[in-house]
Amino acid sequence: MSAMGELLAVCRVHQLLPDPGSVGITAIDKRPVEGRVRVGRYGLYADVQADRANHGGEDQAVYAYAAEDAEFWEPELEREVVPGLFGENLRTRGLEVSGALIGERWRVGSAVLEVTQPRTPCATFARRLGSPPRWVRRFTEANRTGAYLRVVEPGDLGAGDAVEVIFRPSHGVSAADWFGTWSAGAPAFAELARLAGVLRASADAGEVRLSEDMDVRVAKALAR
Repeated sequence: MSAMGELLAVCRVHQLLPDPGSVGITAIDKRPVEGRVRVGRYGLYADVQADRANHGGEDQAVYAYAAEDAEFWEPELEREVVPGLFGENLRTRGLEVSGALIGERWRVGSAVLEVTQPRTPCATFARRLGSPPRWVRRFTEANRTGAYLRVVEPGDLGAGDAVEVIFRPSHGVSAADWFGTWSAGAPAFAELARLAGVLRASADAGEVRLSEDMDVRVAKALAR
């Protein structure tokens, strides 16, 4: 894939749904909206996260998922994976999203976004899809995580905009690299420590700013 992709859809919450999880409701029901949408420090204008302990905030202001990854899941789920079904705000094409580097920056419309971390699948996500067998494990093993982003420069964006990679850090660690190694457990501890060391060095040099979650996980990996 090139360093230039396309924004296929911008999605925000359609309605809050009841959910048997600890919060009691979920805002995972995202659907495409028309026109230009403002994006600021905490995400898209008029979007919301119900479980703010695990979603949202500056480090998870926007969630992006690639059409190429969505299409992988269609035969698995035996359904069309329409934009927003996975709870994403941005559906892209022609750009590595799961393979984006931690700290990579994209210009979308007049906004600049920065990749912060991969998505960790949860039970709410599984319930959103009708609880497919072993969904959390299958999503984890496929390592097609999508990426969370923070908003570096607020602006507006809309379907049809180019998604241009304007900065790639030198550390070379992608969202999928980190998630796949973190999820592999004890057999991958040595490689996880190596990736953590690379990310810590990049952060210490001021090249990237780790999200709070990534900072904690990097520290944990280095302490093993």
